[in-house]
Amino acid sequence: MDRVPILRLGDCLLVTVQVDMHDELAMTLQDDLTNKIVATKARGVLIDISALEMVDSFIGRMLGNIAAMSRILDAQTVVVGMQPAVAITLVELGLSLPGIRTALNVDAGLALLRNALDRSDETSHVD
Repeated sequence: MDRVPILRLGDCLLVTVQVDMHDELAMTLQDDLTNKIVATKARGVLIDISALEMVDSFIGRMLGNIAAMSRILDAQTVVVGMQPAVAITLVELGLSLPGIRTALNVDAGLALLRNALDRSDETSHVD
């Protein structure tokens, strides 16, 4: 069975989707990622979907579910590398993907995550 690699970068996880997602792979990713967030105490998740050329409503909902589950586990999610056709499809399907921030590439996504995590640290230390 195919698996999507999940790499640890400090207190963040990098998920690189390098194959077209099918339903079973998306479900496996959801399980693997939530387990990895708990195991590593990750505070951020960066999902690179630059290799995805198309999505359907199930995959779109799974991205939203992954972000929601990550948020419940105290990790913020940023999706990077979205192809224009994928963005168009998500909008046409009416999927707003609440809780997911986006960036054009991995560098911008990591900066966005770092910024959000730094702000979170500042507010959690206020007396």
